[in-house]
Amino acid sequence: MSSLPKCPECSSEYTYEDGINYVCPECAHEWPQAAEEAGEAEKVFKDANGNVLQDGDSVTVIKDLKVKGSSLVVKVGTKVKNIRLIDGDHDIDCKIDGIGAMKLKSEFVRKA
Repeated sequence: MSSLPKCPECSSEYTYEDGINYVCPECAHEWPQAAEEAGEAEKVFKDANGNVLQDGDSVTVIKDLKVKGSSLVVKVGTKVKNIRLIDGDHDIDCKIDGIGAMKLKSEFVRKA
């Protein structure tokens, strides 16, 4: 029996090799074989300009962002201090003065 890893998305055991990738036939998820061999690499978070972000950095918003579920707007140029980086769709967890706790996408900020 082969020792191919299970799919990280759906845990299917029916994965197969396709070139340099593993492929899951059940959910069509593809991932590189090198990631399995080297272990889980640490994710690098980058701002809109390509600068690497770290926990505790200060960033500036580069686009007006509507706050979902309210009439508030985070204006261009709003400075956000002491960010925390998290995994997920919105990868910055922060607190904005006058608005409160929020999650932002790193593509809408630049390092201050």
